[in-house]
Amino acid sequence: MSNPSGNAEPHRHGEAQGRKAGVVIASTRAAAGLYRDETGPVIMDWLTEHGFEPFPAMVVPDGEPVGAALRALLTQHPAVVITSGGTGLSPDDRTPEMTLPLLDREIPGIMEGIRAAGTAKTPLAMLSRGHAGAAGTTFVINLPGSPKGVMDGLSVLDPVIGHLCDQLEGGHGH
Repeated sequence: MSNPSGNAEPHRHGEAQGRKAGVVIASTRAAAGLYRDETGPVIMDWLTEHGFEPFPAMVVPDGEPVGAALRALLTQHPAVVITSGGTGLSPDDRTPEMTLPLLDREIPGIMEGIRAAGTAKTPLAMLSRGHAGAAGTTFVINLPGSPKGVMDGLSVLDPVIGHLCDQLEGGHGH
């Protein structure tokens, strides 16, 4: 795109071209085939629109299988890993507990932004316990298990995902 003012265009779609991404869906019912996962396709479409090359989504039961899936994905060194589900207050909602030990650094502003955006639509968004952070050079984020919650979270990531990946890879652009 030509820009007559000479100012840099904001990063939009395609800014993550060639970067790998992983998706983990935490849902005991979907993993058992009792329920059709509705958030994985939303996340996969968003990743593709932003130029990522996603691995096939992993649908696993809540709890330790989420940790195992995350550890397996991290061995592949993707730029991004997005989880959906398991962030609430039910006894089997353990995605945050599986994620936090894998993070080298938390990025609390991202979850603050996601909870604020969601709470503007439903007060239940403030009950999400997800984390966002870096595991080495991989950005890891826990999104809720509802399609609307996922879309809200992804819309918060839209303007920062390219810059976030650049920085985790060692880029210093501001």
